[in-house]
Amino acid sequence: MSQPLKAQLEAQLTAARKSRDKLRTTVLSSTLAELRNAEIEAGGTADDEMVKRVLTRALKQRREAAEQMRVGGREELAEREEQEAEILGVFLPPPLSEYEVREMVREIVAAGASQMGAVMGRLMPRIQGRFDGREANRIVREELGD
Repeated sequence: MSQPLKAQLEAQLTAARKSRDKLRTTVLSSTLAELRNAEIEAGGTADDEMVKRVLTRALKQRREAAEQMRVGGREELAEREEQEAEILGVFLPPPLSEYEVREMVREIVAAGASQMGAVMGRLMPRIQGRFDGREANRIVREELGD
């Protein structure tokens, strides 16, 4: 069995510190701090699902920040945010394509779900951290004809 995600993050942080990679060290240590906060809120140690949620949230924040930096004309800051997102993206499963998500939606609808909430409720756990929720919402609306 592979190493738990939290242990992988900690090992990568140690390696980044040893190689004096400031960007990786900063990104990984802040992510681990967010994970510790999530553990405190949950009242237990993090399993891989909790780590994935924290990583997904951190990744989304960095992508949104990069977008905002570009709008504000701060290209160098946008690139830094994207570099940070790349560092974190390594720990998550590969993203899903729109086609793959659309196929999942069709599968769920074929299984009997005909309401937006029911489809999204079954879809989101399958795409968590691998596809943007807003885009998934758009696809579900298109497939349901809403």
